[in-house]
Amino acid sequence: MIPSLRKQFNASFNSEKYQAFLRRMDEACGTHVEFRLSETPCFFPESVLQRMVADGKVLIRQLVESPEYLARSSASIPEEFRVPNEPAHPMFVQVDFGLVRDASGELQPKLVELQAFPSLYAYQVAMAQSYIEVYGLENRASGFGFRASASESARLNYFLSGLDEKSYRELLRAAIVGTHDPENVILMEIHPEAQKTLPDFLMTEKMLGVRTVDIEAIKKHGSQLYYERNGGRVPIRRIYNRTIVDELQRKQMKLGFDWRDDLNVEWAGHPNWYFRISKFSIPYLRHESVPKTWFLDQLKQIPDDLQNYALKPLYSFAGLGVVIAPKQEDIEAIPAKKRADYILQERMHFEPVIETPFGATKAEVRVMYVWLEQLQAVLTIIRMGRGLMMGLDQNKNMEWVGASAGLWVG
Repeated sequence: MIPSLRKQFNASFNSEKYQAFLRRMDEACGTHVEFRLSETPCFFPESVLQRMVADGKVLIRQLVESPEYLARSSASIPEEFRVPNEPAHPMFVQVDFGLVRDASGELQPKLVELQAFPSLYAYQVAMAQSYIEVYGLENRASGFGFRASASESARLNYFLSGLDEKSYRELLRAAIVGTHDPENVILMEIHPEAQKTLPDFLMTEKMLGVRTVDIEAIKKHGSQLYYERNGGRVPIRRIYNRTIVDELQRKQMKLGFDWRDDLNVEWAGHPNWYFRISKFSIPYLRHESVPKTWFLDQLKQIPDDLQNYALKPLYSFAGLGVVIAPKQEDIEAIPAKKRADYILQERMHFEPVIETPFGATKAEVRVMYVWLEQLQAVLTIIRMGRGLMMGLDQNKNMEWVGASAGLWVG
């Protein structure tokens, strides 16, 4: 995306640096990172990232500030997962974009999806910083010698909204820990040791002093939740929720509390917003970055050119259940009573914008927001791929693909 930086990076790359980067990530996280990490960071012009940041804010506010949408989206929350004391806006939101070329040849961001649910807020900082340090990208003196700016103070950055490492940590502490003792704040997940996102859980613990607790280990006494540690009960005052409802349902898990209970606990990321801002939201959005999208049960006629569409379940993660270029029988196989849980979306042909030794590669950009007093973009996550989709299953046995970080000069 910044040709001079891309050319210099590719010319200076070697496998020893990449292996050192992988070792650095495992050491930083305190566990092996299971998902594939790309050999390269991505260098973006600040203007491109700021366009995505601005578009994402418009889309989020379009939903949150619409009484009509909020009334409609209440129907998206399953009764058994309807949590009391919902705040006026979500705390964590992710908006994913790809880049397409318009008729004039200019690159434009197009929405892939959005979700009011936490992402890798602790891990991604370590990843971006590791790219910079291991590959020697800190400044001109490092040997990378970037020439994107005449300013001697120009540096590669990865924080957004004017944040730096200190202010970002303070913002994340305010969002996740709040005013509580970290001992009484938990990161809640299903069997966290088995999750591929375990590196982020461990980094969150290290950064903020909170503890990751398996949802099955949580118990209730009256209106108070607690977990047991060292033979005693530890009261839970605040929950950083990382539990995916879809996984709870698939595993038919029995919990020690009911989501509908009026509990004496605060939510760092209230669970109701997971449903309200999701793929369910896309048919209601009106913006130039949004592809045409319909709820499957409201589709009057199946398009003849299904090769130009994608069929997506509303509440799955990591591309689970998504069908690119579905056939008519794929749609007809979905029972009528389940069709409200799917969307049919115009398929965007994203431009391969990252030059690699294996050819031009697509990059999907996730803009990560935290909303406390104001809606604030904080970081990006990049997924690189050359397959039909950006997930690992669609990019197996490839190099220079996978998770990456977005760097810009500033």
